[in-house]
Amino acid sequence: MSDNLPIAVLGAGPVGLAAAAHLTERGLPFVVLEAGDSPAAAIRAWGHVRLFSPWRFDIDAAAARLLGDAGWVRPDDDRLPTGAELAADYLQPLADLPALKPHLRYGARVVAVTRLGLDRVRTAGRAETPFLLRLDSGEDLLARAVIDATGTWGTPNVLGASGIPAHGESGVAAYVESALPDVLGRDRDRFAGRRILVVGAGHSAANTLLSLAELAEQEPGTTVTWAIRAASPARTYGGETADALPARGALGSRLRAHVESGAITLLTGFSVERLTAAADGVVVSDGAREVTVDRIVAATGFRPDHGIVAELRLDLDPVLGSTRALAPLIDPNEHSCGTVPPHGVDELGHPEPGYYAIGVKSYGRAPTFLLATGYEQARSVVAALAGDWAAARDVQLDLPETGVCNSNPVVGDETIPGDGGCCG
Repeated sequence: MSDNLPIAVLGAGPVGLAAAAHLTERGLPFVVLEAGDSPAAAIRAWGHVRLFSPWRFDIDAAAARLLGDAGWVRPDDDRLPTGAELAADYLQPLADLPALKPHLRYGARVVAVTRLGLDRVRTAGRAETPFLLRLDSGEDLLARAVIDATGTWGTPNVLGASGIPAHGESGVAAYVESALPDVLGRDRDRFAGRRILVVGAGHSAANTLLSLAELAEQEPGTTVTWAIRAASPARTYGGETADALPARGALGSRLRAHVESGAITLLTGFSVERLTAAADGVVVSDGAREVTVDRIVAATGFRPDHGIVAELRLDLDPVLGSTRALAPLIDPNEHSCGTVPPHGVDELGHPEPGYYAIGVKSYGRAPTFLLATGYEQARSVVAALAGDWAAARDVQLDLPETGVCNSNPVVGDETIPGDGGCCG
């Protein structure tokens, strides 16, 4: 019975739709379950951000073939899209293809994945038993395999430096912004003329800091403070002029210049311990120092949520939350975006046969994920599900040595893409 069921793809973002494209080419039945009301719902949330990965890194090969057959005009490979353009010019047309559209379900949030009639303890007949997926509507669906491309956008890390919320963090939630707010656009009124604290040392923090510095030049009374746990911001500045991707290098150079000029106040070695609402704002303390601000941007990264698959047998690395086989290949203590080696189905498999997490969720807490890497994951996993193990294990990936991520720094009137956490 299981062989006649569809493969369930969770999430209609870039990697989920890439999996759908490969499933289409392989002639395998599938259904894509997307919690949002359109494809690329998470990407649309940061649509104002410009990628510094050009289009050639942002388009899956199978998706390009299907779109090309339908008359789609491929964007200039060397052009740098915004998140909104990625969604509108590539992902929406892909989702609307007649070969894919009937298999996409929007507003279909999966709340649990298990085996039909079996909990995690039961072993007999497990591999032959269909997966059961429960939606928040109460509907149950059966599938022969599950490709989980739900990402991590909905589960940001907390402000507290110890991995748990800081004291008082829940009480000041009204003052906290999630990563990548549209500072110069739709969210401008919440930042203009206010004291802003950005917490985090990744590229999403850098992106927001540069936008806030520009806003401060335009709006009197806007002040920008940047808090990082590290003793130095060198890792955020990156390779600068030595970066193989000039746009990302420009991001670090411009951020350094703003810090050195005093436009951005940098607090190093600052681990958020306590947040307290006060009459004139929020007091943020690391136990020894305090800063009072009006708004806080939590650019602290994201973590995977494995709650919906709690009844499946997962072999997760205790540090990163990826598979154990993948963890040493993506460890951010050892790798940057471009130094992660190619990997596929063998590194993504769990003791639960037929379940694979791909895309940014597969990386757990490692911030080194790339779209191009996710596309190769999708190709490899689908080839394995089709029984083509030679193709599944022929994993190849050619990336710039320094990686491909995203941001939106501006020099004069020219928008230069950068990185807002690695291309998720």
